[in-house]
Amino acid sequence: MHSEKAIEQLNRLLDSSDPETTNTSMRLPLALRDAAAVAVREFGVASSTTSLTVAALRTMLEAVAVQAVLDAHYKVHPQARPDLAELAVAAAELDGHPLAGRPELLRQAAETITKTHPDADADDVLLWAEALASVTA
Repeated sequence: MHSEKAIEQLNRLLDSSDPETTNTSMRLPLALRDAAAVAVREFGVASSTTSLTVAALRTMLEAVAVQAVLDAHYKVHPQARPDLAELAVAAAELDGHPLAGRPELLRQAAETITKTHPDADADDVLLWAEALASVTA
């Protein structure tokens, strides 16, 4: 488990507005570097490959910080952790999935799929629910 001190340090650093920069030497796969250059040049996703890299790194670190906070919360309050059915319902709602309005079917699919696939995720539940819906349609 991650220490509260490490989580606080990570968040403090991410919240910093210190403009100081540093040079780094990063070894990137050539294809990834070239893909970043195309994304910057052709799709305008960032002003430079450096700013794209910084943004991607920041996004990943913010996700790490959020997950660490959630993990700490769930350790203290395990009953607060959503189950697979709740995750599938939320995923369907967020994605605008056609089965978002059928939470009972998603709950049934989650219950069924975990019997044979205990490591199933929300996407697996959605696929299983689609299969169930097509059989009963």
